[in-house]
Amino acid sequence: MASNPKRTFPFGGKAQTPPQKKTRIIFASNQENKLEHSDANSDNEVTSPNKPKDQTKQTFGNKKSHAPLAEKMRPNKLSDYAGQSHLIGPRTLLYDLLRNGEIPSMILWGPPGCGKAYFFGQPTTSSINDVRKAVTEAENQAKQGRRTVVFMDEIHRFNKLQQDIFLPHVEAGTFILIGATTENPSSGLNSALLSRCRVFVLKKLQKENLVSILMKAIKIMDGEVVAESEIISKVNSDTKFFVAQNILEWLAEACDGDARVALGGLEMTVQARVSNANISSKPIKLNLNDVKHSLEKAQSLTGKKSDNISQLYSALHHSIVADEDNAALYWLARIMDTGEDPVYIARKLVRIASEDIGLADDYALDTAVHTMNACQMIGMPECDVVLAQCVVYLTRAEKSKEASNALKKSKGIIENHKGPQPKVPLFIKDTSAQKKLKATLGPNFKNIVREENLNKNHLPQGLENVNFFNDE
Repeated sequence: MASNPKRTFPFGGKAQTPPQKKTRIIFASNQENKLEHSDANSDNEVTSPNKPKDQTKQTFGNKKSHAPLAEKMRPNKLSDYAGQSHLIGPRTLLYDLLRNGEIPSMILWGPPGCGKAYFFGQPTTSSINDVRKAVTEAENQAKQGRRTVVFMDEIHRFNKLQQDIFLPHVEAGTFILIGATTENPSSGLNSALLSRCRVFVLKKLQKENLVSILMKAIKIMDGEVVAESEIISKVNSDTKFFVAQNILEWLAEACDGDARVALGGLEMTVQARVSNANISSKPIKLNLNDVKHSLEKAQSLTGKKSDNISQLYSALHHSIVADEDNAALYWLARIMDTGEDPVYIARKLVRIASEDIGLADDYALDTAVHTMNACQMIGMPECDVVLAQCVVYLTRAEKSKEASNALKKSKGIIENHKGPQPKVPLFIKDTSAQKKLKATLGPNFKNIVREENLNKNHLPQGLENVNFFNDE
């Protein structure tokens, strides 16, 4: 059997041959536990383990490389990433952890195509038996002074009982677990496992992020991006094809933050128009209809429905807020028609009941919670009318965002605060804390308590006059 090519892994300074496992396992030597740094960058940027640093650009159509465009576009270092700057930008927690090789067990939560798997390699969904084999391999590596990282994609597909297999090994440090999921970890993951992992939330890629990714992809495929007015003047260019900037922007908008779908649609367009074209001195122009047709095919191949489910949820949400019961029922039916889990639909309704109806109707939240329980108990198709009843109730209910808006303001105060957060006022601390302070402060303790009692403000010092419920 031919051996796998060597690849660079995040904990080792040297390339190693990965073991023949379905589970992605990354080994690390205790003596060489630093991520590699780019020699070309004076800022010592963290490099991705997925590609060697000396990898050169591959010309599109090279028969030696049959990897999909999305695979070729894997970032070489963190600065190559488009988006997720809140997580992997300089001086962020995850950036520093990766740079220092001190990686904790973590859960990466984000929508499809946002880059969850792009730094740690492409994992494969594994069975319980594969995990047991990975544990044995990790124990053997630990005896040699090496750490092991087990990367599980779509970790929520393991049921909560099966997830218990990870617990003793994560707790004992047998391996570092990195799980990727598109589902809310609080509902899809075992609470015991979740408490032992740090959750990092990845955001949906913005339009400008996707445009940047697509422009880099076009360069890899020997293409060029031009303004619509420059198309004619580029006829004698040496490039194989070119595409107008506005077409890329349309593609980025249509893919709703999913880079994998965007790259798949672009690649299929180029393969259809360029790879099979007769050799000509003139480059091929890609038009909007080509991209639209290929995007439909790419969405079909990647399991995407023609109507993005997030757009359907958005339509349902807006219809409920606008008191449009007819429209709300229609969008609910569209969502159910996709085969969506009814419990997940109900969870969305619980959020809407609290966020948009809130204090205006106390029964709205009760109705949504009972709906979710009913969906869990009886499932589809019987629970469809329960969902419909809830949607109609929420749509016709009075609306109030007082609580959600106040919460947003309070979060803003905390996020924008410079320095350590204010201390809890002494008179509302628990009894044990007051006893410790009394022993420390002595006679001054009574004076401090007396002064705080006179003010009777339960907000910390400096925030006494803040009003989160003010409409201004």
